Amino acid sequence: MIRVMIVEDDPTAAEAHRRYVERVPGFTVRHTAHTAADTQRLMARTPVDLLLMDLYLPDGHGLGLVRSLRTAGHDTDVIAVTSARDLTVVREGVSLGVLQYVLKPFTFATLRDRLVRYAAYRAAAGEAVGQEDVDRTPAALRSPEPAALPKGLAGPTLTSVTRVRRDAAGRGVPAGAAGGAVGIARTPARRYLEHLVVTGRAERAPRYGQIGRPEMIYRWLAERCDTPWTRDHRGGCLL
Repeated sequence: MIRVMIVEDDPTAAEAHRRYVERVPGFTVRHTAHTAADTQRLMARTPVDLLLMDLYLPDGHGLGLVRSLRTAGHDTDVIAVTSARDLTVVREGVSLGVLQYVLKPFTFATLRDRLVRYAAYRAAAGEAVGQEDVDRTPAALRSPEPAALPKGLAGPTLTSVTRVRRDAAGRGVPAGAAGGAVGIARTPARRYLEHLVVTGRAERAPRYGQIGRPEMIYRWLAERCDTPWTRDHRGGCLL
């Protein structure tokens, strides 16, 4: 069983992360810490295998905490859970042994993928027979390349349409409104929205009340949160 400590200053987010980890076979949460000082105290008492750690803590930056732990002789692995998108921070974390980064807010599927890959990384043991065995160990941590988009869809435009869709929260948005928000026509906007439906990130439903055919409204599936612990501090859905 891989022992995990959740390091997160927001109690609601910490509880959500704990529930996520406990849903992945082979992992158990031993501690939850809300500050760097709590983390150091708990690590001195009962070390764990993995820290699932926010980088912004009330008493210091997470990377400073990692340095302190390394100085104290702890070689615990770290997966950073953060809203930080500064690649300089990412590079610094890599130099300190941060194995992976998960950007907030994230889905359970995203964290599960990281944990499963981490478990495979830990399971690699014994003496390498050749270069292939050496290469396979770090490769276990890497996510597969994203699938190619359907012909005619562009990554940056899909990102813009997705952002519009998410910002609409539970209200839903028609293709024409989404297209107008990103500067494209209704028909191509609908293609992007349909792609989100096919990939399971949105759903569509007819809106009645006007003359003629009903208008299709697209909702972001991740906004359907049933309990408070599934939302981050800004109200966004963590599922």
